[in-house]
Formats: sequence, structure tokens, C-alpha cells
Amino acid sequence: MIVFNLNCAREHAFEGWFASGEEFERQCREGLVTCPVCGDHEVSRLPAVPHLRRALAAKSEALTDSSLTQLLAEMRELLEASDDVGEAFADEARRMHFEETPLRSIRGVTTLEEAGELLEEGIPVLPLMIRPKKGMH
Repeated sequence: MIVFNLNCAREHAFEGWFASGEEFERQCREGLVTCPVCGDHEVSRLPAVPHLRRALAAKSEALTDSSLTQLLAEMRELLEASDDVGEAFADEARRMHFEETPLRSIRGVTTLEEAGELLEEGIPVLPLMIRPKKGMH
């Protein structure tokens, strides 16, 4: 399974899990991919983390304080829109991976060892080394 970060025409960000990029494209053509917030069928993929890193590296000289502030604000919005599962992060990620619970964006805490095990199992995770706000994991 591949996890894509998606965005609808109304700028709602969400994740979608697909067997391949081709499968995502097919489902979009057939109108099967919709925004979970507003039901919009006009959905596009957002750049993946490796692409963002390359793009940021190439434009690092062009980054201004205001563009960095905007990027951080957008990241905070994505975090706040995700479900906080706290210390149950690894268990919940596995349940979603094995289709035992509906897919959704989650955040939580886990050990470095547990995160490594998730990656070895083919479950994509994105560790964020940030200090959480009070009440945010």
C-alpha cells in the first residue's frame, strides 16, 4: 500500500491509501476518490516528503522568514486536523494498515523502536521531532 497526501479543490488535506500510483489515477478518473470533509471529487496529490526535501534544498536560498512561517503554519494545520491517539499510535496505525479500522490521519507518541517496527512492517510513519503543545502528542 502507498499513502498519498491529498488535497481537494477547497484545500481540505487528507490521506488516501492505494495499491499503486496507477490505482490512485484510475480511481480518480472514475470519480471514486472524494474529500472526506466536503465530498469534492476534484482531488490531487500533494508532494511527498522526499520531493519536498529536494524542492526545499533547491530553493533554500530563496526561503524567506515569511515562507518558512507559512510552511510551519500549514504543518500545524495538518497536525491539528489529525486524530490524537496518544500512546496507542503504533496499535492504531497497525489496525488501519490491516483494515481493521477506517483510514484517517492520526498522530500520537511511540518509541523509536516501535516506529522502526512499523516501517519494517510496511506501515508508513513520519516521525516529527517537535515539542508538542500542551495536550498535543
